[in-house]
Parts: sequence; structure tokens; C-alpha cells
Amino acid sequence: MKRRTPVYINILIVLGLLLVVFYMFAQSSDFFKTKYFWAAALVSIIVVFIQGAIGDLIENEKFKKLTEEEKKLYLAETKVPYFQYLWNSASKKQTAKEEEDILIDHGFDGIMELDNQLPKWWLGLFYFGVAYCILYLVSFSFTDFAHPDVEYNIEHKEQIAAIDEYNKSVPPVTIETAVFSEDNVAEGEQIFNTNCTACHMDAGKGGIGPNLTDNFWINQPEKTLYKSIFHVVYNGSPHNPTMQAWGKNGVLTGKDIEKVAAYVYHINQEQAPITTAQGGAAPQGTEAHWEK
Repeated sequence: MKRRTPVYINILIVLGLLLVVFYMFAQSSDFFKTKYFWAAALVSIIVVFIQGAIGDLIENEKFKKLTEEEKKLYLAETKVPYFQYLWNSASKKQTAKEEEDILIDHGFDGIMELDNQLPKWWLGLFYFGVAYCILYLVSFSFTDFAHPDVEYNIEHKEQIAAIDEYNKSVPPVTIETAVFSEDNVAEGEQIFNTNCTACHMDAGKGGIGPNLTDNFWINQPEKTLYKSIFHVVYNGSPHNPTMQAWGKNGVLTGKDIEKVAAYVYHINQEQAPITTAQGGAAPQGTEAHWEK
């Protein structure tokens, strides 16, 4: 007679399966707040207790039919802690009598083979894998589980909402609070390429708009280069209406302009200027003497 699995282990297994099933269909942990999950959990626990009670009755009937020796062995086995029992079963070897019962004689090549059963842990993993595959296919076919487009849209909406919430709690960047940061250069380049290259060309070498890499500037509204760039991008150029007021018009936020200003400052101060010989536009305006 085999030793039965304790009720508390069966409860943990059933609850674990419930968590997997509900998560696969709900796609979030919100199911913890629903009455359906807790009702299913309660019903499952009750069923496990009922199954355990029925198992006890069957076990008692089987126990009565054992010989005295078999009863002593079974009682001794039940005194061993369950997990220790599992460990012992995993490493248990057959007796000589048991090997005779499972011995296979090929008969033609003299090879003797033992018809051992597969380990229980291996069979358990196999059956669990089969059950999970069936559950996965059903949930994938009839729900949004594991669909990359759906998962992407959900995560995208969550990120946008988080950004909006962050922007509400953080004051907008102004010319007074804007500061140069190397961390903003890469994102500033992307914003520049999207909005500014039509006039200033790639890398700010100039075209319709002036060359942003030399030290000649048409507009010098501030004492420092970085603040001056922020000012012109936000308010536009009084000398050229083509240079719109990106900030006042609401096209770019203060945070975006802070990043663009970081990129323009970077190509002007931290890189060599693009000369006319290298394809850059000729200098426009007057030479600037910025404060550091």
C-alpha cells in the first residue's frame, strides 16, 4: 500500500494551479480582487478535504487486508516525514526479489534488462507539461494570453499613463530651470533630427538655417550659449519668422527644448565646427563671446 500525499500539499498544488489558470486568462493580478477567485479557492480547498476524507476511508479498508508484517512496515513508513520519504523513494533501490519480478530476458542476445518504471518526479513534470500545454493552447486560442500585440499595447498604455502622471507632478522646464546634461544629448539629437534638420541640415551644418557648429550667431538673447539656444527655440527668432516659436506654439515641451539645447550645445562646444570646405554653411551673424 502506497503512502498518500498529505492534504496540505494537495491544497498548495491546487491553489498554485488556480493562480496559473486565473493569471493566464486575466493577464494581471487584478483577479485577487474578484470574488470568483476566492470562491474558486474556497471550493477547491473543500474538495481537497473531501477527497482526503474519502482517501482515509479507502486507506483504512486496505490497511485491514494487510498482513501483520505489512502493517508494521506501513506504520513505520508513515512515521517518516513526508519530504524525507520522497527523498528516500527517489534514491531507493530494488531488492533482489523485486529485480526478479521486473527482469526481462531478451532470450537471443543474453542481455538482461530491468523493466524499471520512470521516476515519479519525471512523470510528474511530464504530466504537468502536457496539462500546461493544453491550458496554454486553449487560453491562447480563446483569450488574449501571450499575444505580443496585446501585451505591447497594454504596456504601452501603462507607460504613457506613467509619463503623464510624472509630468503632472513635475513642474515644466523653463529657461530659468533648464540645465545642460550630457544625458540629454542623445535624445536631443533625435528631436533635432525630427524637427530641425529641414533647415539646419544634419549635424547642424546649416542650409536654409544658419550653421549651428560655428561661433557666429544671428540671435544672442542670453549671456550663455545654452540659455541662448533655449531662448531662441522656445520663443523663435525675431529676425526670421521661419524659425517658429517651438515652445510657445506648444509643438515642443520645455523638457524637449532642454534636450535640443543640450544637443546643439554639444555640437557647438564639444565638437569641431563644420566648415564651408566640409559642406557647412557660411557664418551668419556676429561672433559670440559667451559667458562660461
